[in-house]
Amino acid sequence: MNVLVLDDEIEIADLVEVYLKSENFKVFKSYNSRQALDIFDKENIDLAILDVMVDDISGFDIVKQIRERGGKFPIIMLTAKIANQDKIQGLSIGADDYITKPFNPLELIARVKAVIRRYTEYNASMMDDKIYIGGLTISKNNHTCKLYDKKIELTPLEFDIVWYLAINRGRVVSSEELFESVWKDKYFDSNNTVMVHIRRIRDKLGDSSKQPKFIKTVWGVGYKIENEEI
Repeated sequence: MNVLVLDDEIEIADLVEVYLKSENFKVFKSYNSRQALDIFDKENIDLAILDVMVDDISGFDIVKQIRERGGKFPIIMLTAKIANQDKIQGLSIGADDYITKPFNPLELIARVKAVIRRYTEYNASMMDDKIYIGGLTISKNNHTCKLYDKKIELTPLEFDIVWYLAINRGRVVSSEELFESVWKDKYFDSNNTVMVHIRRIRDKLGDSSKQPKFIKTVWGVGYKIENEEI
């Protein structure tokens, strides 16, 4: 997932980059607004983190330009201001969340994951009922999964896992995110529930555990379904 980071304070931009990369995001970093807009025009951005107080063009104006140019991805504003009016202004012109400086980088990461989750769930509800991935057909409304027109008998929980990975195809989903999104409960490091369910789903799909075709393991990170046709 590609994240655009704009902050003219180099230390802050670099710190945000480090924490985002530790969560396996690809970071496009900018220290000025014009460069940020250039990155937006050239790259497929999935999320933007924008400082409000930038010397050349304000973060508020960047949000407006991104939205006017068709950018529909989530935007988080970084601001040193604490006035409610600034927060209201940012949200009213198209920002999705804000965080006040100085901030805890872990809180920022939590906010990033939260807006991505909301955005993903919203788009899933707005998208077509069916997803097609290399012979696999997943229907949300019918709660069915077919492989080359043959119905795969999945439990409701197994279906939810497959659906969540499918709507996030092309992106690595951590075990923690998958567990908390599907089970709606707190994840603990020692919890191997996700791994067990992934193994069962692969068995039902006739997928190899060493070279799986559909649900792939990214060791130490999580699981993903490829975005392109398999």
